[in-house]
Amino acid sequence: MRPNHPYAGMWVTDDNRVRHELLPNGRYVEARGQRERAYQGRYEVDGTHIEYWDDTGFTADGDFVDANTLHHGGMILRRQPATP
Repeated sequence: MRPNHPYAGMWVTDDNRVRHELLPNGRYVEARGQRERAYQGRYEVDGTHIEYWDDTGFTADGDFVDANTLHHGGMILRRQPATP
């Protein structure tokens, strides 16, 4: 992973049910509904494609269709603006 990776940050579905925090160190934390740490693991980005490896062993992937939109597992997540 590169420091200051361009996709690092919080990504959320429009209903805020699924929230992915892509950390700049190549790790992620996913919240689902009220479960704040439903999944966590590592990720790698190659161009606009992202691969996830959950700590429990399953894998997933997705694609960044633009700088603020991630398609993942049939969901659309949007970049959450950073809070000051």
